[in-house]
Amino acid sequence: MRAIVVSEFGGPEVLQVVDAERPSPIPTEVLVEVHAAGVNPVDWKTREGRGAAGAAGPPPFILGWDVAGVVKEVGRGVTIYEPGDRVFGMPWFPRAAGAYAEFVTAPSRQFARMPDGLAFEQAAALPLAGLTAWQALMDTAQLGNGQTVLINGATGGVGHLAVQIAKARGARVVGTARSENHDFLRELGADECVDYTQVELQDAASDVDLALDFVGGDASRAALDTVREGGMLISVPGGVDDSVTAEGEKRGIRVTGILVEPDGHALGELAGLNVHVHETLPLEEAARAHELLQAGGLRGKLVLTLK
Repeated sequence: MRAIVVSEFGGPEVLQVVDAERPSPIPTEVLVEVHAAGVNPVDWKTREGRGAAGAAGPPPFILGWDVAGVVKEVGRGVTIYEPGDRVFGMPWFPRAAGAYAEFVTAPSRQFARMPDGLAFEQAAALPLAGLTAWQALMDTAQLGNGQTVLINGATGGVGHLAVQIAKARGARVVGTARSENHDFLRELGADECVDYTQVELQDAASDVDLALDFVGGDASRAALDTVREGGMLISVPGGVDDSVTAEGEKRGIRVTGILVEPDGHALGELAGLNVHVHETLPLEEAARAHELLQAGGLRGKLVLTLK
């Protein structure tokens, strides 16, 4: 089968197209023929030896976690799927899942059934980004009706889904984005849009119940200034600096990071979101996809296609 491997840790040039052995499902697993694979920041960070590299193991390995496709085989004990079912998921994360390939095997309950009308490209863009937003807002923050959330990086792959989830929970949403993306944000449901090129993050809002930061680094420290006493700051990329956690404790603010986990049940809840695919590229152009993602400024997700 065709697959993209990380031949060694490094830049996009280390991504190589290879002919790999097709996997076979063991009991409780399904074999999925991949039609599309999502591309995420953790992919290029892992390619460089960061991200999930520690769990993925040393090169060579097949990269990628977001997958959408068709069940081809089921292992013994699988009762929820049969060959021909359309499914999507984020299997095995942070262990290597091998989504940049024609076939993937994983436990059946790490996938969800694709609803009619959902294209493979959209489905492949949902799992990692959607589950990150869901687990941050719903499981960690337990965001509720009438609360206010500041989403820093609101038009990115995770951010634009977080806006929709927060609005569905009845929250007031303040999102940061360049001014040219404000109409897009409002269409998703944002109540207030802040141009981060004109307004410092610490001045973007005040007394919010939750600040959800998808930028990381100094942005997490600045986001702390927007949160009320008793509120929460969740920083997604790279965890949280100890000094930010300590400062939050002084102010009575809970500060935490989050690492997304596979959850087939939650994926079913996400299938109705409006996922924006910035661009699709063939599998063989995975290196180009990484270059585009690392350059930044994308609206929504990049997706690799295999069919």
